[in-house]
Amino acid sequence: MAYTYDDENIFAKILRGEIPNDTVLETEHSLAFNDIRPQAPLHVLVIPKGKYVNYDDFATNASDAEILDYTRAISKVCAMKGVAADGFRMISNAGRDGVQEVPHLHVHILGGRDLGRMLNPA
Repeated sequence: MAYTYDDENIFAKILRGEIPNDTVLETEHSLAFNDIRPQAPLHVLVIPKGKYVNYDDFATNASDAEILDYTRAISKVCAMKGVAADGFRMISNAGRDGVQEVPHLHVHILGGRDLGRMLNPA
């Protein structure tokens, strides 16, 4: 089942200023903010300002300027937060099997400690 964009999702509301956020970085096409329930010492969400459901939708439909801005925003956040040198994990869930909870593209940047293995063998 493909997800469709929902204008009432939490990230759309954040972008419209209806819900406050703890902004880390804002650019022309992207917004990065601290997660309200961090799973690591560093847990920042990076979202595009455009209405993209997941990375596949973004890569297929976003402009070159949006893609470049989003990619560089992720890099800037890692540098600003000091995790670029020691390492970090970047996660983007997509669809039902990827356990995507919000139908708006977002990347979790996690770091600040050893994060262990990505997946435990089933």
